[in-house]
Amino acid sequence: MAPEKVRSRPGEPARPVGEMRPGDHLCLTYVNDEERHAVLTAFLNDGLRAGHALVYLVDGGAAAGHLRAGFGAALDDGRLTVLPTAETDLDTVLESALAHGHPGVRITGEACPSLRGWPGTERFASFEEAVHRAVTRPGSPAMALCQFDRRWFAAEHLREVERHHGGRAGADAVFDDGVLTIVPLFAPPGLRLSGAIDESTLPGLVEALRDAGDGSAHLCLDLSRLDFCDLDGLRTLIRANELSTVLDRQVILRSMPGCMELMMRVCGWDTAPGIVAEATA
Repeated sequence: MAPEKVRSRPGEPARPVGEMRPGDHLCLTYVNDEERHAVLTAFLNDGLRAGHALVYLVDGGAAAGHLRAGFGAALDDGRLTVLPTAETDLDTVLESALAHGHPGVRITGEACPSLRGWPGTERFASFEEAVHRAVTRPGSPAMALCQFDRRWFAAEHLREVERHHGGRAGADAVFDDGVLTIVPLFAPPGLRLSGAIDESTLPGLVEALRDAGDGSAHLCLDLSRLDFCDLDGLRTLIRANELSTVLDRQVILRSMPGCMELMMRVCGWDTAPGIVAEATA
């Protein structure tokens, strides 16, 4: 019987990469190198801490030289192995890892359409089906993260990518206490805030703002998923540029809830220097 091809509904929220478990076959459709680095590094480091075997697939003459900087020791001692996509039998890889005592296997690699086919083609479907079968077979200790540079693919291609995976992987939250969740953004650089900003979550917000942006002259704060923000929280957002070492950084407050816009105007903060409050769509 042919394997089921539809595994996720395009547009579903990304799952934090740190929540991946054996049997997961997710895709990372990254917007820039910063996002790819953040998610891939977390995926591999989590594997090293768990004692998993790490397998990085490369297509043709593609090099994985970017791994050397952060994972040189793992490459040298064999915990991380770089293998050619076209010549690798994933079932053999899994059997070898188990024979060497690894409790799990993490497989990743960047898709090269010239070898795997463009999304929507039979060659693409065949490759992803092979990965899916290897990872999701009963008792499999493996998980797979397939990387796609979304700048190379049209919207229909990206929908096809998601359709052949069990979901999308995204960056782990930089703060999450069950009340407020703060997730990094990469294009533009910034943070997405979900939940509530109050006395209990304010220290976490301050810390996240201090570390955000990676030196960028602009910082976007997506507030569309905020349910509550008290006055001290709003004051902290308005003064976010003061927490940065970047001189004259501009802070963009995106999709601010109406109650926050009202508080901002009443307090006279709508004219604060370095702050741009985007109109709610």
